[in-house]
Amino acid sequence: MPKFPDTVQFNALNRPVRLEVAVRDLTVEGEIPADIQGAFFRAVPDPAHAPLHDDDIALSGDGMVSRFLFEGGQVDYDIRYVHTARYAAERKARKALFGRYRNPFTDKPEVQGMDRTVANTTPVWHAGRLLLVKEDGRPYEVNPHTLETVGSYSFGGALKSHTMTAHVRVDPETGEMFFYGYEAGGLCTTDVAYCIADRDGRLQYEQWFQAPYVASMHDFAITRKWAIFPVYPTTADLERLKAGGEHWAHQQDLESWVGIMPRYGNVSEMRWFKGPKGVSAFHLMNAFDEGDLVHLDACLTDTNAFPFMREAGGIHRSQQSLQGGLTRWTFDMSRPGESFAVSMVGPPGDLPRLKDADQGRPYEVCWMPSINPQGGPPLAGGPVGTAFTCLLRLEMKTGRVDLMGLPPGMAINEPVHIPSSRPGHHGWLLLVVDREAGDDYVSELWVVDGDNISAGAVARVKLPVPLRPQVHGWWVSAEQLANSRQPKAAADAAAAF
Repeated sequence: MPKFPDTVQFNALNRPVRLEVAVRDLTVEGEIPADIQGAFFRAVPDPAHAPLHDDDIALSGDGMVSRFLFEGGQVDYDIRYVHTARYAAERKARKALFGRYRNPFTDKPEVQGMDRTVANTTPVWHAGRLLLVKEDGRPYEVNPHTLETVGSYSFGGALKSHTMTAHVRVDPETGEMFFYGYEAGGLCTTDVAYCIADRDGRLQYEQWFQAPYVASMHDFAITRKWAIFPVYPTTADLERLKAGGEHWAHQQDLESWVGIMPRYGNVSEMRWFKGPKGVSAFHLMNAFDEGDLVHLDACLTDTNAFPFMREAGGIHRSQQSLQGGLTRWTFDMSRPGESFAVSMVGPPGDLPRLKDADQGRPYEVCWMPSINPQGGPPLAGGPVGTAFTCLLRLEMKTGRVDLMGLPPGMAINEPVHIPSSRPGHHGWLLLVVDREAGDDYVSELWVVDGDNISAGAVARVKLPVPLRPQVHGWWVSAEQLANSRQPKAAADAAAAF
């Protein structure tokens, strides 16, 4: 293996694995519920080559798509690299050619101007297609049956935005996919493209508006009536990039903003609300309407959760010092002004999950990983350098919080949700759990009852190969897979640029 930097971004749970494997009939302890028939897709950053710079980060890793396939109580596992233009170029050269995270000015001359996305953040399923997305570029389509890369995807050439968010929202009733792209017109532009694809995957709507400043707009939300765009003060600067610096730097003294517009309206109807200074949220739980009120629930912290983004802005704080929780911002659309109400509706946590059927609607139950205050020190690893050590279940009406704690030396990844066939049952969760094993780590896939998380796993799927922390995942039912497209893989994804 080439020599990787001796930092938390490449050690512990973040150690490079670089294995493409296919394993059938994994060992299962316990019984897989009959409801779980389909595929759990995961986006996994894993650098194929040692980076050009020793201060590189885990989020720069080449995208891999992994799949746990559930059929009749049996589980198969596959993982393959997404053959982006960037991956293809470096694979041919057998070394890294691209420089700092989201800074094209640090790339080698021979790849200047090439599509540099690594497609490593979210596997998005819509209209029978599997897309691997990172928000700095357009997605790559992947065959869900073979995991072969088809190529860069632009909705048949209809998408004009240079970028697409890794956090789309699919309406559970209409089947439409709502999404956006920031820096849509190019590097460090304030352009944001708001888009809607119909249930068959055809792009129906693309409108552009201007954000208050160039910000890391990682997530957004919809309700039945509105589209909601939070803007938090982690900003990009073209001159800083040209000087070889970081793409993102958090500005603690800069206000946050929230733009709200009718979800089928015109961007000229966007209304902006001014929020508190310095706060940050990478992931939103949900949003919903209540008459003229719009509720937005976010995993909010008092500063940026990523150390490298804080430090680039001159903010030096430990992860343990961050403050926040599941926070509700409520906007009264019948009243003028920029202000809104703030309330706490849950404890700290991130990578939240709710039922797909509750997207944009009032919801009863949700889940999210967190840090167990009674547990041992968390494992080093994951995108922010510190792993989660427990899973929380929240009942929104009663405020009840249940906890699935892990013993010291263990960590959990983001869960996905599978609906239940039992009336009144809130379904099942799938999540990868990592455990220290001497100087190494082993991983398992856990099946957890969504209504009884404190009981732990009802089934554990053993992995004979090491895993690297995912960013996000997506559940695709067996019926959806059966009705999916059978795209033909391109001879080489490098032809996409």
